[in-house]
Amino acid sequence: MIKMKGRGMRMLACYLVVAVFTIGFVQKVYAGFSPSEVLNASTFDRSEDLQKIQKVLELKMVSEKLKELGFTQEEIQGKLDQLSDEQLHQVALNLDELKVGGDGLGIVIGLLVIAILVVLLVYLLKRV
Repeated sequence: MIKMKGRGMRMLACYLVVAVFTIGFVQKVYAGFSPSEVLNASTFDRSEDLQKIQKVLELKMVSEKLKELGFTQEEIQGKLDQLSDEQLHQVALNLDELKVGGDGLGIVIGLLVIAILVVLLVYLLKRV
């Protein structure tokens, strides 16, 4: 094995730190099946979408935030009534994908990888 002096180890350590941070910031890509037929706007069930949206609006946290922003229940209902079937369906789909707490798993894994690399670098630098 090639013995590296202080400057070579520092350069390697800097390269590894930059590589880890670059890899850590790559966006997630979710794959899924796409439907083979085209959905028409007429296939949207307005009442089902409205029920889904109403359930979310009835959550205490959501209703309090809307009150803080100055919206009354009548204003919200009026806005929902103005939406087309397609817009209402899109809002309902977005609510399905909404994650309230976010995805903390990626952050935890990233921190663990960084910690392991730091320990490995310290071990390698003490060894030389």
